[in-house]
Amino acid sequence: MTTRHRGLTEPAADAAIDAACRNLRLPTMRGQFSELADAAARDQMTYRGFLAELLMAECDERNRRRSERRIKAAGFPRDKALRTFDFDANPHIDPAAIHTLASCEWVKKGLPLCLIGDSGTGKSHLLIALGTEAAMAGFRVKYVLATKLVNELVEAADDKQLTKTIARYGRVDLLCIDELGYMELDRRGAELLFQVLTEREEKNSMAIASNESFSSWTKTFTAPRLCAAIVDRLTFGGNIIETGTDSYRLAHTQARIQRETGVG
Repeated sequence: MTTRHRGLTEPAADAAIDAACRNLRLPTMRGQFSELADAAARDQMTYRGFLAELLMAECDERNRRRSERRIKAAGFPRDKALRTFDFDANPHIDPAAIHTLASCEWVKKGLPLCLIGDSGTGKSHLLIALGTEAAMAGFRVKYVLATKLVNELVEAADDKQLTKTIARYGRVDLLCIDELGYMELDRRGAELLFQVLTEREEKNSMAIASNESFSSWTKTFTAPRLCAAIVDRLTFGGNIIETGTDSYRLAHTQARIQRETGVG
């Protein structure tokens, strides 16, 4: 039977609420109940309405903290958001297509995403921004440079930890691999990377950013059959976004220098 406490003074009620929130681990309600109670009194809210406000505040804050933890766990090297991407500077990229990807339906379905284009065209920005959107939507995300991933796999194989390492990369909902194609991989490294891709195929999503078109991937994956198999894993049923060849990062730098020096 619930004991009802009648006739509490306001200070006693505040102390009881504070103690209960500590005991139940409700830090947001503990921090906001006084302010929300005053607002509820001014707005003549019902008891149910006031309770709903308190509970929603706690839930919103917990969701925010969870999102922050997922974003931190992803290991992004820097903060990049879609709202800061300059679509006007790169007409090759369709804003509608990117914002459709931001809904994360492709992650839910386990489909791949390829961002292909020259340096400075926004590939990494979009990779990180879309990965961040996925983390905020509740998906487990991991970001890694292609060379770092391959080096880790080689070391794991040497230490007889390969199965464990591949399984760890296989568990995340979205694996973001950046700078694929910047350097040639030996056959062993390429085969180990292929194992990671195979582990994730048709189960969990992959997103890659590459400065090389698919036809040039033989520079990175020198075994033709292996190269074809990797391209197949990364494109089947997925999305391909071509960011073009004109570096807007370079264009921005040149424009800034012209403004500062008056030379142009």
